[in-house]
Amino acid sequence: MSTAPAQPVPDLATLDAIQRRVLWLAVRMVDAANRERPNIEGVKVGGHQASSASMVSLMTALYFAHLDAADRVSVKPHASPVLHAINYLLGNLDRSYLTRLRSYGGLQSYPSRTKDPDRVDFSTGSVGLGAAAPLFGAVTRRYVDAHFGPRPPARFVALLGDAELDEGNIWEAIADPATQGLGNVMWVVDFNRQSLDRVVPGVRIGQWSAQFQAAGWHVVELRFGGRLSELFTRPGGDALRRWIEGMPNERYQSLFALNPGEARSRFTEDAPAAVVDLLADLSDEEVFAAVTDLGGHDLASLLDAFAECDRVTDRPSVVFAYTVKGWGLPIAGNPRNHSQLLGGEQIAALREATGLADDTEWDRFDAASGEGIWCNRRQEALRLEPAPRRLAVTVPEATGAGRAGRKPVSTQEVFGRTLVDLSRDADLAPYLVSTAPDVATSTNLAGFINRMGVFHPVEQRAWSVDPALKWTESPKGQHIELGISEMNLFLLLGQLGLAWDLSHQPLIPIGTVYDPFVLRGLDAFVYSVYSGARFIVAGTPSGVTLAPEGGAHQSTITPSVGLELPGVTLVEPAYGTALDWLLCDAVGHIAAGGDTPTTAAPAEAASYYFRLSTRPLDQAPFEAARQRLGDVVLRRQVLAGAYRLLDPYDSAPHLRSRPGGEPAPSVVLAASGAVLPEVLAAAAELMNEGVAAHVVDVTSADRLYSAWQRTLRQGIRTATTPSTAGALRAAFGGTRGPVVTVHDGASHAMAWLGAALGVHCVPLGVDSFGQSGTVADLYRAHDLDPGSIVNAALAALELSHTAESTHHMAAE
Repeated sequence: MSTAPAQPVPDLATLDAIQRRVLWLAVRMVDAANRERPNIEGVKVGGHQASSASMVSLMTALYFAHLDAADRVSVKPHASPVLHAINYLLGNLDRSYLTRLRSYGGLQSYPSRTKDPDRVDFSTGSVGLGAAAPLFGAVTRRYVDAHFGPRPPARFVALLGDAELDEGNIWEAIADPATQGLGNVMWVVDFNRQSLDRVVPGVRIGQWSAQFQAAGWHVVELRFGGRLSELFTRPGGDALRRWIEGMPNERYQSLFALNPGEARSRFTEDAPAAVVDLLADLSDEEVFAAVTDLGGHDLASLLDAFAECDRVTDRPSVVFAYTVKGWGLPIAGNPRNHSQLLGGEQIAALREATGLADDTEWDRFDAASGEGIWCNRRQEALRLEPAPRRLAVTVPEATGAGRAGRKPVSTQEVFGRTLVDLSRDADLAPYLVSTAPDVATSTNLAGFINRMGVFHPVEQRAWSVDPALKWTESPKGQHIELGISEMNLFLLLGQLGLAWDLSHQPLIPIGTVYDPFVLRGLDAFVYSVYSGARFIVAGTPSGVTLAPEGGAHQSTITPSVGLELPGVTLVEPAYGTALDWLLCDAVGHIAAGGDTPTTAAPAEAASYYFRLSTRPLDQAPFEAARQRLGDVVLRRQVLAGAYRLLDPYDSAPHLRSRPGGEPAPSVVLAASGAVLPEVLAAAAELMNEGVAAHVVDVTSADRLYSAWQRTLRQGIRTATTPSTAGALRAAFGGTRGPVVTVHDGASHAMAWLGAALGVHCVPLGVDSFGQSGTVADLYRAHDLDPGSIVNAALAALELSHTAESTHHMAAE
């Protein structure tokens, strides 16, 4: 690991007193939440006293003797109470929160960057993701140092449970070429050999060590503490080591739940004579203390292991720290102690053993005591300066990359052009960074890569020359290429999007991925936006419009993901200029730190999901709307989520008032993305049949839905009639009749528009798996062709007419 400034170390007695207080506070927090807080609903509050206990020594050694202010730590989910206890003893958490674990507005069940009141570097909860996040945080720091100058030395530490190593994303992360050679990374595995349900029968340390070593990691196995290590040096010590190492895990774990005499008897049952002889002169208590002396609870051994990792500067390190689940508690080693809670008598005994009373149990150390002085000293040593949130740059409203030409153009192509144009802005360009999981060229990042290069910590020689793609790797490059792992993509985007905080350098991260495979990285996508990361991801190509590729490569439910995922704005434009405006707006919002909205919306999500297509579209319909509305109005509506692409009364004014004064029947065709040509063709056919068909291009169903929900909630909370959202009024105002929604995605993604507008709605979309074929084949199969859209419109009109007739009959 990279060497951080040396920290003075207190005497071990002081550290031991601190860890005993940390243990008490962590256990008592869970106890108070479950036994003392009123529980009206009768729903289990829960908590993890045993899982917290196994982490106490590891975290005490780190926070009170090893870490520097710039270091960043991810804490395993179930050790949340330990983290809060430490922050409290450091003076960084108000005492009132200690009795508010798992309560509304209080301490979260698992560490949360965005919800907890104290310092949390990495959110954890979905196991495996929080563990891998510091690895990608270190990738980000290496990139930042190379481009903006070295930051203060920082170590990126992950504290994870051994069961988390069952998660596949762990191994995807350590194997990726982008994560190699990070000497400032250390993972500490809480190797307690228990999962949620049981004591794990087979210890997989050999397999896991080999996998880390094969990935180029430095591995430390911290199995035995000082007492046991000293016994190994005596006559018979080798036999004792072999006896312990060969003992089944279940048998060894069971020792912790026994009294010293019982433990000695079970430990020495069938043991070699050399082992029995070695222990003969020791009391039962001494034998128990020795044979249960694990390295993960030996403070001196832990500090030595951390220092060893610091000295390894050319690769990441992992420490397998053997611990016992429930250390220091009467439930230690119990196979079902994962969620087990201490009873009232056990809590009272632990309080007394810690030297506390009812009126002092929540106290910090006396400021004049050795422990209090050290805690205050560590608070100062770990103090961080505020991080810069914003970039002092001006992002243009448009680059012109989407301007109409003679040839049809796809949104994927315009996306690539817009990035290239943004990279020509000398003020903005340094902060742009792209990434992709081995799909950079096929998602149109080639132009950006040709201009900005590929990032590598050491300049690499290019052995072949591609005239279309200049794959130049150097520390100056601004594209980070990943292996084929969507989980890694979203983990890296998340950390790049938190660089303003974790590396004190705001960035504008942009990633691309095949749209169907957004779902393969969804867990990491959720994790990153939950953590408050700011980034842009383009899912492209999307939908059944990728027709010849077949069903395995066709996305249908991804619009729902973008629409429903908090912290994300889904954008799905059809036309080049609209995409140009929307992408520049997103870049501007991220550059502004997410604090100052750049759209008409009063609040904006932190990240953006652009769902794009490779289908070239004629840009003339958009240009006609541009002439009709003007750039200022049209841009405002595009950014708000929808605009009137086609007004039937412009080309067919006779439909406004037919002979006899009655207007023609009216229907709204609302659509997103690549299906607009079919929608326009259907509108033309409907108008030929005497139906006024309005076409609304929904550029962001997400923003429309959010605007509608804001007005509804405002009405609910003020007990008033909700108003119509401004974005809906601008795009749909003045229209009459029902709505047909058309989308290359699940039909329900826009079906809510009928409720928002108060009219009948017939939603068309893709509600079954696709197959190979032409675009026309697939559109016909899923009722997205012009004829089906016309039939849907006529059906919607009939539904409205029937409902209106029924209403009149009921009134009479």
